[in-house]
Amino acid sequence: MADKTIIFYDFPSKNGSWNAFALRIRLALNYKGLPFKTVWVEYPDVEATLKAAGIPPTTKWPDSGKPRYTLPAIVDPSTGTALADSLAIAEYLDKAYPDKPLLMPSNTRALQVAFEEAVPSSIGPLFQFILIKLCDVVNPASEEYFRRTRASLFGKSVEDLVPKGESVKVEWKKVEDGFGKIAGWMKEDKFIMGDTASFADFVIGAFLIMSKIAWGENSQEWKDIAGWHDGRWSKLVKNLEPYYSN
Repeated sequence: MADKTIIFYDFPSKNGSWNAFALRIRLALNYKGLPFKTVWVEYPDVEATLKAAGIPPTTKWPDSGKPRYTLPAIVDPSTGTALADSLAIAEYLDKAYPDKPLLMPSNTRALQVAFEEAVPSSIGPLFQFILIKLCDVVNPASEEYFRRTRASLFGKSVEDLVPKGESVKVEWKKVEDGFGKIAGWMKEDKFIMGDTASFADFVIGAFLIMSKIAWGENSQEWKDIAGWHDGRWSKLVKNLEPYYSN
């Protein structure tokens, strides 16, 4: 009998999965209870690996206009589907496996999509702090590529992105305010939709897990984030633990 296990393409590190966009789908697959196996792909190998698997590009490089291949990506042997992009994958998983817990419960797709778009822009100031830390998270095989392509995307090196001097407190406050904006959209429930998790929880939760990995649980940066807004973010990470496994 042919193996019907979903193949999930993710970025490796010394401690397993760390990339916020791939983490969304790792959480989603575990939440839906779908069997999957991880294929770990270093950054320089993404394009060749996805091409070989028949997975199309998701965007273009801003400097060259060439196709850009990105993770997360999946191949589902049960349906012959091969695709990338976390939102597209989440929508596919609900369509293909409607009998499993839904990532986007009935009539919430617009909310889920809006949240998926709004979260990264709201916490945009986080990236100037965290990218240099992620250089230490990725494996050596990926670090040069990660640095070079982040410089292409952001217009400056990861070192030059980091705030310095008096701007540190100002920019870190912007990070707090960004998370505060998101907190303002949410109730005091366990998850965004109450007691039931959804894709929106995985979107914000993945950025939080990535931050915890990047700085370390005992760092001042993570302690700051975990304590903001009455400890909402540390509680969310704790509530998502059942769905995070490598």
